[in-house]
Amino acid sequence: MTTSGTTPGQALVTGATGYIGSRLVPALLEAGWTVRVLARSPEKLEGRSWADDVDVHAGDANSLDDLASALEGVEVAYYLLHSMDGEGDFVERERAMAQTFAAACDAAGVGRIVYLGGMHPHNEPLSTHLYSRKAVGDVFLAADTPAAVLQAAVIVGAGSASFEMLRHLTDRLPVMLAPRWLDNRIQPIAVADVLHYLVGAASLPAGVNRAFDVGGDEVLRFRDMLVRYGQVAGLRRRRIALAPVMTPWLASHWVGLVTPVPAGVAKPLVGSLVHEVVVKDGRALEEFTGAPAGGHTPFDDAVARALVRADAVDPAAEGEEPADALPGDPEWVGRQQRTETWRSIVDAPADDLWAEVESIGSSGSLGPRGALGPWALESTGREGTTRSVRLRSTRALPGTARLTLAVTPAPHDAGQSLLTQEVTFVPHGLAGETSWWGSYPAHRALFTRVHQGIVERARVR
Repeated sequence: MTTSGTTPGQALVTGATGYIGSRLVPALLEAGWTVRVLARSPEKLEGRSWADDVDVHAGDANSLDDLASALEGVEVAYYLLHSMDGEGDFVERERAMAQTFAAACDAAGVGRIVYLGGMHPHNEPLSTHLYSRKAVGDVFLAADTPAAVLQAAVIVGAGSASFEMLRHLTDRLPVMLAPRWLDNRIQPIAVADVLHYLVGAASLPAGVNRAFDVGGDEVLRFRDMLVRYGQVAGLRRRRIALAPVMTPWLASHWVGLVTPVPAGVAKPLVGSLVHEVVVKDGRALEEFTGAPAGGHTPFDDAVARALVRADAVDPAAEGEEPADALPGDPEWVGRQQRTETWRSIVDAPADDLWAEVESIGSSGSLGPRGALGPWALESTGREGTTRSVRLRSTRALPGTARLTLAVTPAPHDAGQSLLTQEVTFVPHGLAGETSWWGSYPAHRALFTRVHQGIVERARVR
């Protein structure tokens, strides 16, 4: 079987619950491909907007039998799996799993394997992370099935481990002491542009079997990326001093301490920053796929797109762009929302309690003598028997604060109802974190009084 180069057919996506896979599936569907996904835990696909539009095969990519079933009738197979989990021996585990996948594709007569690896320099010792990415690509290039091995450096978009590390470091540290190799050159690429190349690679001519570097138009130093992120995010200028000595091991533990990115993810990523990674083959892939519509996304625009929903009510809800956070992304993706919740059973009918909540929503100020400042009505809603109102603070804060009040009738007592009060705060940078934790006792006390006040007034009604 060979890919036609013109008419999309059946594609298999492995790693569909991962960062790239979860964004590639809808891109392939939009391009006209019929998509099948191989998932070890199909339940993790629940909630995806495309879950009902794909053929889900439960199975393990380490099993030849599972792969044989999943690859039946497949024209192009996407390999988006990795073992970068901090468990150790991930190089050999990744190589063995790739060999199994390549053998299964050869046996099934798949037309093409497409793999996304890491951009790396030639003729120098590689970090463990990049060495493993290269080794997996070499496995596919040596297979009978033609392979397109795409190699990217830092991918810019919410959910990308490299971008999240950059985001959290910049958000939290106005001044940082960083390794000298943060001056190494990197050619980042927007996630939307990566998806363009991945979709296009499915239709390469059958005789193409090679690796392709993919990157944006700008070559930056990682420290420049930190500064530029801060500018786009509206943070004060970040100041970076380079330490004469800081090993990748020490730097990775520092990142693990300062950011929520797990050490098992941060360690190999930090280790790879000792290399300069710049596109070496020009735009070879574009000879077949063409450039992304409108050209490559500039770095600042890619960052801005990743930040559009940074202060969303539910940052992990389904977004409209690949740069958005998606359901199923790890908890450390995006700005870390802080939440406090109060619940009370109120001796008052739901209508009376709701009347008090509505008066809060229309008053424009909260707390004793307006101590919590002015608030704007953001939305009202109803789900089943629960009515809710959401307010957003209009004070000048180093972050975004919201208050949600919900009223639910008691199931068996018309004279009682449930009041749920939730305060959320999305901090902006270190000032936001300091504000949340520094004023936590006072705000906790004030919002407790708000909650108790609603309860008491509803009882009086």
